[in-house]
Amino acid sequence: MHSSPIEPSTIVLFGATGDLAKRKLYPAIFSLYQRGLLPASFSVIGVARKDWSNETFRDHVLHSLKEFGRFSAEKQGLWEAFADKLSYVSVDLQNAASYIKLKNELTETEQRSQLPGNRVFYLAISPELFGDVSNNLKSSELLETNGWKRLVIEKPFGHDYQSANELNDKIRSVFREEEIYRIDHYLGKEMIQNIEVIRFANSFFEPLWNNNHIANVQITSSETVGVEERGGYYEKSGALRDMVQNHMLQMVTMIAMEPPSRLVTEAIRDEKVKVLRSLRRFSEDEVKDYVIRGQYDRGQLAGKDMAGYLEESGVNPHSTTETFVSAKLYIDNFRWAGVPFYIRTGKRMPNKATEIIIQFKTLPKNLYFNKQGNLEPNLLSIRIHPQEGIYFKLNAKKPGTDGILSPIPLDFCQNCETGINSPEAYERLLHNCLEGDSTFFTRWDEVSLAWKFVDPISAAFSQGKTELHRYAAGSWGPEASAQMLTQDGFRWWPVNGQEESTAGNESYFVRA
Repeated sequence: MHSSPIEPSTIVLFGATGDLAKRKLYPAIFSLYQRGLLPASFSVIGVARKDWSNETFRDHVLHSLKEFGRFSAEKQGLWEAFADKLSYVSVDLQNAASYIKLKNELTETEQRSQLPGNRVFYLAISPELFGDVSNNLKSSELLETNGWKRLVIEKPFGHDYQSANELNDKIRSVFREEEIYRIDHYLGKEMIQNIEVIRFANSFFEPLWNNNHIANVQITSSETVGVEERGGYYEKSGALRDMVQNHMLQMVTMIAMEPPSRLVTEAIRDEKVKVLRSLRRFSEDEVKDYVIRGQYDRGQLAGKDMAGYLEESGVNPHSTTETFVSAKLYIDNFRWAGVPFYIRTGKRMPNKATEIIIQFKTLPKNLYFNKQGNLEPNLLSIRIHPQEGIYFKLNAKKPGTDGILSPIPLDFCQNCETGINSPEAYERLLHNCLEGDSTFFTRWDEVSLAWKFVDPISAAFSQGKTELHRYAAGSWGPEASAQMLTQDGFRWWPVNGQEESTAGNESYFVRA
């Protein structure tokens, strides 16, 4: 990874009137500006179909900052200076002739602000339009510049390997691989980016980070919400495509990768690709033995009655789309052979949490200090969201007792301190893109290998080769998910800082 001063540049934001831009992108750009992380000369050109004036666009951005920004836009003079960097162009994205307006605006802006022609094209639009927009950018000569050019695209990148490959071919006919930044906002989260440091900067972890000392790895990404207003979209994706193919597998690669030869972008991404190549693939007939799929039914969450998935707006009442997936993965290489990686993700679960738990192997049961038979394994938890931090569970003698053990949680919470206002994922990733650092963006070979792993699972789901389990809204998913670990002698550990009830075996906390 490298850190370099950001060069003066223009961000051309397609989908400027959309939800992603309003909730995430404008607040991220303004935060970078507020923190002094953007150059003195830069500009943002919003592009969409609506026929807006510059003033209408600026009012829209200001409203976005007031509603979703982490910094106030009302500081005297700050908003006015920022607004001066904003302009808007109405473009029909599928009509090449319409791009002449964008070209004129971009040329005038660069001349007026003395910008060198560095251009970021951010496509916050439907993936079906990626190919058309790329070709229209080329045909309208918007890519002919004296500076660099970069394309930022959002997931989903295809809906299977074939569609992803076709889409990639279209984009690669216009942009080089090193100019393409495939964004996965999970990779912008503070603790995801901290995984490498935790692993490789602490001498007491790396020697233990293998199948000699680790019993299993558990990765949970749970949501309390249902499909909300996204029923139509979710029917086409489901939890497997929406979460496992990208976010969950990215977390697996970060935990399992080998130390890179150098801390530079391509060396790090090479190691992540090696993990995906070593990931054991399942045939369609094997999927039922390794993957559990579920769909939420009626239930209660936080004391409120919740509708089942089949009752949600935009959902087929006979739908078999999964809202929950858990799986047992194996990485067949020298370091991880035999260690199960358990992943689970679902909607309408009791807590919103993204957490990685490393369970170390249990010591022999016949040791003198294990008379009560209650020696628990050491756990390392990397808490990604909503808490950000590290939790490590040790065993120690309970004070005032004769050899009775008590777990001691060493708990560091990064975002619990009053006044902490840590950067959002999109802030970090936009900053990385403007720097030219693609470490935390996904390379094409990562995307393709992830689809090749997921496609047989998806086929097994669609062909009914796996049972669709029901689970009550407000629960941790189908019972079959718990049984998958039980048969291996393990169990799901609680997440989101929840401690299990341990009557007669109180634990105490040591806060870092």
